[in-house]
Parts: sequence; C-alpha cells; structure tokens
Amino acid sequence: MPSVCFYFQVHQPLRLRHYTVFDKNDQYFDDYKNGAICRKVANKCYLPANRLILDIIRQLGGRFKVAYSVTGVLLEQLQRYSPEVISTFDALAETGCVEFLAETYYHSLSFLYSRDEFVEQVNKHVETINHLFGQKPRVFRNTELIYNNDLAAVVESMGNFDAIMTEGADHILGFRSPNFVYQPKGCDKLKLLLKNYSLSDDIAFRFSNRDWAEWPLTADKFARWISNVNGNGNVVNLFMDYETFGEHQWEDTGIFDFMRHLPQEILKHTDNDFKTPSEVVQCHQPADTVDVPHIISWADTERDLSAWLGNAMQSNAIGELYRLEEKIKQTTDEKIIADWRKLQASDHFYYMCTKYFADGDVHKYFNPYHSPYDSYINFMNVLNNLNGRCSKQASEDAFCPAPGRNTSQNKNPPDLQPVS
Repeated sequence: MPSVCFYFQVHQPLRLRHYTVFDKNDQYFDDYKNGAICRKVANKCYLPANRLILDIIRQLGGRFKVAYSVTGVLLEQLQRYSPEVISTFDALAETGCVEFLAETYYHSLSFLYSRDEFVEQVNKHVETINHLFGQKPRVFRNTELIYNNDLAAVVESMGNFDAIMTEGADHILGFRSPNFVYQPKGCDKLKLLLKNYSLSDDIAFRFSNRDWAEWPLTADKFARWISNVNGNGNVVNLFMDYETFGEHQWEDTGIFDFMRHLPQEILKHTDNDFKTPSEVVQCHQPADTVDVPHIISWADTERDLSAWLGNAMQSNAIGELYRLEEKIKQTTDEKIIADWRKLQASDHFYYMCTKYFADGDVHKYFNPYHSPYDSYINFMNVLNNLNGRCSKQASEDAFCPAPGRNTSQNKNPPDLQPVS
C-alpha cells in the first residue's frame, strides 16, 4: 500500500495599485486591496484549513502529516494583516507532523533570468522559515513547480536540500508512474518527487464540477483510488494550492468535510500511511533517473512556461525587469531593492496572459485587471518609475557618495532580515 504525501502551496502576491505614466509616487502596491484580500483569504481558507489540519493531526495521534510552502511575500502580508494565521502555522509546526518547504522568497521566476538572485531568494526564504517555525527546509520546490535538469543541478550544488519537487508530466515519465521516488539526471544525491496530477486535480479542480463523471467526490471513494495504487508505487504525491480549501472550492461544496474525513478513510487500509516529503525520500531509494532537458511546470494543460512567458508583453516586461538587476543592487537602497524583488512575483506576468486553454478560468482568479494589456501597461509604468529612482540615486551618489559606500562596484544586495 502507498504512502500519501500532501503538499500545499500558500501564496498571495502584492498587487499593484493603478499607476499611470504621470504618477511620481514610489508607493507601488495597493495596501488597501492587499489587506482586504489577505484578510478575506485568511478567513475563508487559511484559518479554517489550518485549524482543521491541526484537529486531524491531534485526533489521529500524529498519523496525519502534511507539508507547506509559504512564500515570503505572503508571510509579510500575514504578519501585517492577519497575524493569527502565523500563530496557527506555528501551532502546526509544533506538532512534528508538518514540514515546511523552501522556495524563492518572492515567488519569482529568477532561476530563468538570474542564478545569483535565485540563490539569494532561496537562502532568504530558508532563513525566514527557520526563524518563524524552527525548521530549516530540506526539500525544495521552485515557483509553480518550474523545473529542468539545470535547476536540479543548481539546487544540489547549494548543499542544503535532499529533494526537489515538480510536476509528474506524462511526456517526461512515458510509461513510468509518478508514484515512485526518482533521481534527477546528473545529480548524485538529490531525489525527485513528482506530483500525481490526476488525483491532485480531482480535488483541486474537479471537486465541485457537477458535470464530472465522478461527482460527487467522497472521502471513501478517493481513499479507494489511493489504495488502488497498490503495487504501482510507493507514494501518492498530492500537490495543490492551499486556496483549494474555501476559495477555489467554496465551503458550501463540502470541501472541508471531505478533507475532515479523508485521512481516516485512507488509514482504514492498515498498510496506508501519511508521510512528509522528507520522510518519503528517507524511506525510498530512486526507482529510476528522470531526464527533463526542457522546462516544465504545473500550470495549465501544456505544463510549460506559456502562462508567464507566452506572449511579447510578458517577455518584454520580465526581460526589462531583470535587465535592471545590477543597476538596482548597486544603489544599496533597501527599499528600491525590495520593490524590485516584489515585482518579480510570477503573478504579475500571469495577469498578462492572453492564451486560451481548457483550464483558463484559473488565470482570472484574484486577477485585479480587466485585461492583460491593462496589466502590462500598469506594470511597465511602475518599472519605469523604479528605473528613474535608480538613476536619481546613482546621480546623488556620484555627486555626494555616502560614507563607506563603494559606488564603483557593489553587486551584492544588503543583508535583508528575515520576517520578524
């Protein structure tokens, strides 16, 4: 019988305010909207879901286990707008049944554009999780499960991680099952966990779909599907957005009741159990090596980068953003650097998506813009202002350098403190 490995992605971006080409204000983010959305999602999803998970862990005597990847961008918002959510995550950490994963602090696509920035963000996220929850993450998941062989090699070279996660895409697996532990091609120690997208999406996307042949999805039915994996895998990786509970699937769909009963139904089969990602990789050796030369993700039916980089607007916006990296970091201005990093969140480019596809409604969720063109124009107006601030700072430094500041070469950003 297989183990079940639950992992939840927990993220909300900082949304930009309406910003025109004539705007000179360096306050780019809509504090009112961000606060309202953060509190709304906290009340509909994070708080009830965290309390439910905590209750299940206690009721089952620690036999239920899950993992979370909470972005630094969201942690900052939670501390500002809904600090009680941080307290519930801390209570979950104290159970010993919850693992926190590492990712890019700003939920960015930095690996594709700047390896230095990528490593800095991952290290900042690890430090923050350790500071808040007393765990130093040993498993890494990249933004949107974006992955290829090169990413695995970079993550292994960092020396901090035992495993990495990505999508169990059919075209990389072929005849193989996602229900085994694998090894990335070219890696000696790092292990690879693959999402069982079929079973994950049954919960995340199809749960409330009355046109689905399997509706309604009940806990005992899903538990039978899990047990049917017997003989064809060691672990069923159920990876999904945490907002599945209460936001994507509203409470009146029965999603919380489903989750409340699911662990017990799965454990009725006495050989089944729950494991955290770290426990999975400790218990199982790789069944094979998986070669992923081209980039994949968990987004949409294509499982590629087209949700963020599928049109000229997206490519131009993100290209211009990272073109500013050296100029931004040479300012050593913490607010300028922080603003630049917040603009890296993948959501800003997601809002610019123009393609049509089977699961396109996901792109509309939490989207503050009427059209992708509005998103692009707004983003570029902000970026133009940020570039102007950099130029002004450089001019001031050239005229009157700050004591101790090396204005000729300073490629390293200042030490940014973990969330406290």
